[in-house]
Amino acid sequence: MNRNKGKKALLLSLVLIMTMALMSACGGSNGNNGTSSNSGNSGNSNTGQKDNEGVSNAPETTSEQPAKSGEAEELSLFIDASWYPVKEWKGPVAEKITEKTGIKLKVTVATDDKQLPLMIASGDLPDLVFTNANIDRMSDSKLSYPWNELISKYAPDFKIDPIRIAIHTMDDGNFYTVRNSFATQEEVAQNKYSVGSDGNPGIAVREDILQELGNPPINTIDDFMKVLGMVKAKYPDMIPLIMDKDWIEQYFLTQFGVEGLLDGWYERDGKVDYAIRQPEMLEFFKFMNRLYREGYILAENFAYTNDQIDDQYATSGKAFAHMHTVSVADSDNVKVKNAGGSYTFRMLPSSISTNAKAVSSGLGFAGTFITKKNKDPEASIKFLQYLASDEGKKLTMFGVEGEHWTWNDEGYPNLKYDPSDADFVNSNGIKWWYLYNDGVTEGMLSYVPGAQKTKALMERKAFTVYKPELGLIQLQPDSDEKTIKTKIDEMIKNEKVKIYLAKSEAEAVATYANMVKNAEKIGLDRLVDWANQTYQKKKDLFKK
Repeated sequence: MNRNKGKKALLLSLVLIMTMALMSACGGSNGNNGTSSNSGNSGNSNTGQKDNEGVSNAPETTSEQPAKSGEAEELSLFIDASWYPVKEWKGPVAEKITEKTGIKLKVTVATDDKQLPLMIASGDLPDLVFTNANIDRMSDSKLSYPWNELISKYAPDFKIDPIRIAIHTMDDGNFYTVRNSFATQEEVAQNKYSVGSDGNPGIAVREDILQELGNPPINTIDDFMKVLGMVKAKYPDMIPLIMDKDWIEQYFLTQFGVEGLLDGWYERDGKVDYAIRQPEMLEFFKFMNRLYREGYILAENFAYTNDQIDDQYATSGKAFAHMHTVSVADSDNVKVKNAGGSYTFRMLPSSISTNAKAVSSGLGFAGTFITKKNKDPEASIKFLQYLASDEGKKLTMFGVEGEHWTWNDEGYPNLKYDPSDADFVNSNGIKWWYLYNDGVTEGMLSYVPGAQKTKALMERKAFTVYKPELGLIQLQPDSDEKTIKTKIDEMIKNEKVKIYLAKSEAEAVATYANMVKNAEKIGLDRLVDWANQTYQKKKDLFKK
């Protein structure tokens, strides 16, 4: 009898011990293995960790967001950019983000610019959509969850500054995304090491050929034209200037003082008008036509559909000057060296004209949408909250701290890699998961003392004026104004090439005048009237 009691007592003791051990294990598995990362960021949170009431129990200072049940939750992401260089959720940055958030992404990159509109029409949307071209269309309560509602419900400590909220708020009072790459003039001015990004134009030229030509100066547009003529005369089989298909206009628009792109707005004395009617625009078109008539650029350059063709010309020794972004010299030099070449490129100054002017009217690049098909909106908004934190922005943009960079006490990252080495950057997943980031952090990625890109961006920063209020002239999908603008832009896309390839300057001038008249026939004046009404209503958002 006493023996049976002893057995029962022993069994009860074992059960109690096992129960206590199990409870201890559950209580200790809070996803950070007993550690927490306290970076003081208001954007930190714990995706997937809930108490019994379904409310996040993570302290504000904890940056870890562990996966539910110890496994990463997979969300589907569609990237609306066929050129996107990173197509899989892999590499140290993606792995670290998953470690911090408990989220991994199943990525699909668009095959063309028609894919997302077709998906919208069919209702076949993934959990998340990252887009630039379809921000207005996706900002619709039928398609996407409003961020403000998700933040209020699931992430009340996710703080977004009022300007970013204001510029993304739609007519229904909701905002459905926040674009990356945006910064106010004040933010940029306060961060001297935030010099900008690849989204700025530049031209690189062959240093060895310049030396063979006697190192002629290139300080003005006329200087550049003379050098192109010398190249054509001495190297008849070489293309004097090759241009990336997406960066044909930007550098020279800047040199002629044009305050925007061909399909954008400019402001004078408080009034806005469409860019093609800027007084400086005709001089730009005449110059581009001259480049063609003198044989410095190829006619087929305007028909390229592959954005690698220009790179191949430049890095195979078939072109003297290469027009792309401010990183073009650094990136070309890496490619030439990797291919065993011995020549190098150097950047032209960002300004080769006394009229040079850059107006930044952008509200950022692309934004992430949490679609109504999303299987876990709570996890999704907390995932974006982490990316919006200081820790998340630095991880996304610079890489893994300690492995890829260390922080300089002066206020910028000391990178352990060349940010112009696209192969390294892409394979490690650096930068391209900027589903939420800002222009200040992105601008610091370009600050590499001694790099040509850094010098070019610092030069450009000196003559850049910020007018983000112009970016608030946003057309609503399916509106009459949107229809007019779409027709005008399509017409400009076709007619501008006729101006570039005109057989004489007189023909170029006449074709330009006809392009403006065609725009007016389509409804340009009505569009401009609407734009001015919108501008007057919204520009005060940027007043303090």
